[in-house]
Amino acid sequence: MTGSERGVAFADFLTQSLSQVRPLPPTDIDLIQSTGSVLAADAAAPAPLPPFDYAAIDGYAANIDDVLGASADHTIGIKVLGDLSAASWRPVRLVPGTCFSVAAGAPLPIGANVVIPQAWTDEGMATVEVRRTPKKGHGVTYAGSQRAQGEALAHAGRRVTPQLIALLAASGIADVTVRPTPRVVVIATGDELVDTGRPSQPGQIIDVDSHLVTAGASEAGAHAYRVGICDDEPEALRNVLDDQVVRADFVILTGGTSTGPGDMVRRTLSRDKTVSFPGLAIYQCENIGFGTIGPEEIPILCLPGDPVSASLGFEILGRPAILRLAGAEPVFRPSVRANLTEAVSSPGGKREFRPVKVTERRGGGYTVAPLGPQSYTLSGLAEATGLMAVGENSTEVPAGSTVDVMLLDRHR
Repeated sequence: MTGSERGVAFADFLTQSLSQVRPLPPTDIDLIQSTGSVLAADAAAPAPLPPFDYAAIDGYAANIDDVLGASADHTIGIKVLGDLSAASWRPVRLVPGTCFSVAAGAPLPIGANVVIPQAWTDEGMATVEVRRTPKKGHGVTYAGSQRAQGEALAHAGRRVTPQLIALLAASGIADVTVRPTPRVVVIATGDELVDTGRPSQPGQIIDVDSHLVTAGASEAGAHAYRVGICDDEPEALRNVLDDQVVRADFVILTGGTSTGPGDMVRRTLSRDKTVSFPGLAIYQCENIGFGTIGPEEIPILCLPGDPVSASLGFEILGRPAILRLAGAEPVFRPSVRANLTEAVSSPGGKREFRPVKVTERRGGGYTVAPLGPQSYTLSGLAEATGLMAVGENSTEVPAGSTVDVMLLDRHR
């Protein structure tokens, strides 16, 4: 089989397509609004974190030299000068033989280098008897112990999570530089399509694709908008695209990508020379198109109308494009090497991404089980937790083989 008969290699198409996708321009945004966005620049600590020494526990702030040798049989008494809380702000200083009663979070008195837990004392108020010698630094959190001034809190390319927001807020950062969340518009095409909420009749097919792809785009971190169904009419398609491209960073169409007389998307966009449909050497996803539209050259992905094929096409190209727009790294889902439990056959000359069930072994490693006849059905897709990659030159993969698997869902 020649290269032209097989189709364009997936790796070449993927590289060429993603080269047309550029990360969105950076913008400064309020910290609390940045959740889910990707940092476009490193975030550095403007001051030491924490900014001052403080008590990590409730107890007595003292100098270790004043309580050396304290034990249950040999208690050491020191004078309590006062109480400090987390709201205390006036600097205070220890003198030899004294301490302060402190609450967790209270600034450490000058000269203190240990906080003695209350349980190690008689909990005295004017004078406290210490019954155990702590190590120097016990119960103390020192300034800069988490991050030094100027040290990176997070690097460009990291997605902003609630936990990262907490770290940035604690450092005194009120806004960050991020890539905007990509706006993805999803449009289904086909005269035969009807919306969900009613059973389909002969000549009608429920629009599954746009729901599936919109959900996938949202899961990838995009602001995803399902526009609805566009009729198989070139002018209608152009009008919808003209209307939506001004509010989109990425457009995804489903349906009409094959070579039949009714495949309007392929005929229209190929004629307009906005999208390339090279014919890919990928099983179930041969008819994917990719290009740019509009004066701003907005990326557009055209997926097959079959829901499983649309899902596979979105995973191998749509999702990476969204993450590229967002400035995230890496753009691909994590992959693992796994042992195949049953032999599978694959069509020669085409790369296959087969839906499979992945299991993590208790002792380490993974196994992968084929889904049999259900592999390329919506039922099988709903059960799949991975996509097993089978190379173009492999027609039989024996049981026990080690295969590459892209992980789809780590929660099942």
